[in-house]
Amino acid sequence: MTVSEIRGHHPILTPKAMGEVDRAAIQSGIDGYRLMLIAGAAISACVLEHYPEATGAIVLCGPGNNGGDGYVAARGLAEAGMPVRLYSSVDPERLKGDAATARDDWQGPIHSLADLDWRDSEIVIDALFGAGLDRPVEGAVAEAMMTVVSSELPVVAADLPSGVSGRTGEVQGVALSAEHTVTFATYKPGHFLVPGADYCGDVHLIDIGIPQREIDAHDQNLWLNTPEIWSDRIPEPKLSGHKYSKGHLGVFSGAFSHTGAARLAAHSALRAGAGLVTVLAPASAIASNAAHLTAIMLRNVSSDEDLDALLQDQRMNGFVLGPGFGVGEKTCGFARTIISTDRALVLDADGLTSFKDNAEDLFSAIADGAAPVILTPHAGEFSRLFPDLAADTELSKVDRARMAADRSGAVVLYKGADTVIAAPDGRAVINVNAPPWLATAGSGDCLAGIIGALLVQHVPAFEAAAIAAYMHGEAGMELGEGLTADDLADGILSPSVLFE
Repeated sequence: MTVSEIRGHHPILTPKAMGEVDRAAIQSGIDGYRLMLIAGAAISACVLEHYPEATGAIVLCGPGNNGGDGYVAARGLAEAGMPVRLYSSVDPERLKGDAATARDDWQGPIHSLADLDWRDSEIVIDALFGAGLDRPVEGAVAEAMMTVVSSELPVVAADLPSGVSGRTGEVQGVALSAEHTVTFATYKPGHFLVPGADYCGDVHLIDIGIPQREIDAHDQNLWLNTPEIWSDRIPEPKLSGHKYSKGHLGVFSGAFSHTGAARLAAHSALRAGAGLVTVLAPASAIASNAAHLTAIMLRNVSSDEDLDALLQDQRMNGFVLGPGFGVGEKTCGFARTIISTDRALVLDADGLTSFKDNAEDLFSAIADGAAPVILTPHAGEFSRLFPDLAADTELSKVDRARMAADRSGAVVLYKGADTVIAAPDGRAVINVNAPPWLATAGSGDCLAGIIGALLVQHVPAFEAAAIAAYMHGEAGMELGEGLTADDLADGILSPSVLFE
């Protein structure tokens, strides 16, 4: 989906919560049919704007208010001079309330969905189910949807493409793939969570007149990750500042042949504004790291004793542990030692996998410690730390991230095309500015370094993870397709420059 133009503070509501908002708005005295008229007009306007050459519109209407939106859109297109054929998935006489009013205001014939046909150069309006569907599509409706899929006609969806769960983004058996989705009042998780995000095309958020107070009253602490969420937390350079006031980050390196990941993280951290960055390497990796480092410092940390000595320097106030470091008890021990201090920790890659058989030990250490901890799992690493959450198909990715944050006591940055960042207090954001070409080796190491840089600059953990994910995506967008992690580390801008 295209999100490059999305700006502002955008709460995301589940379909259930959005239904409560609708009911509350109507109970407050707002005319429900007026809301439907605005929604349907927005759908027809989208069609006329983006498909002026279409020879006609096929409007597919379902049994609820989503279908009512379709009737209103059909009337608007017909009044604009576009030929319209309207198909209903149910007996039109079964419609109730505002949907029935919309049906009565439609002056054209209503065909059965079983009689669906199509012609080249037509446009399809999908008003079958919208965001509320949370069960598999079956029978004649599924067959009609497959007919639309095989036609390859462009689709404009009302609220959400039919067959995509608005709560989880999962496809319910079969789904229509839209070029444009017109949604109302707030975004829903299914617009951004994969695979649903791939079915939405360009998402247009329309204000249909629901008061903001009703949306705020049903806020679910879930937002789109945009600068408006955390702009007041962006670290600003001060004239009186010096390198230590901008934080000192330590990045642990793996052995001789596993040093590149740490250097990517370290370089990214320096670019992201950390005042000093030191690669902490075992004796075997000192020479290989020294050959590649200039502005980044280097120190031998091979043993528990070396780490204890390092921690005597209070100026080193944050660490990245995991990229290329190796899986094992040494990693676990280093993590527990750091967590027991007041130093911030980004636990990534091997740092996460090392706890796959004793995750509760990690969570207990976090609970007993005072320092902020950020866990950055991709799907595989998440399933190692939280196997029960990963296996529960009823949960959305947002649900999983929130439950993982609550269980672990850490901020969880659950990576992917639909990265979700969740805090133990229930706050969560979905990050959507990352281009697909960020899926390249070393990209996650760069992200870990950015997070570490923000933590040592005293950005709170949740905001540090959210800002870093956004910075990571912006760098990827700026560099373009074909980037490597080396390019990415060089292309990161400090947040004070990026968001000036």
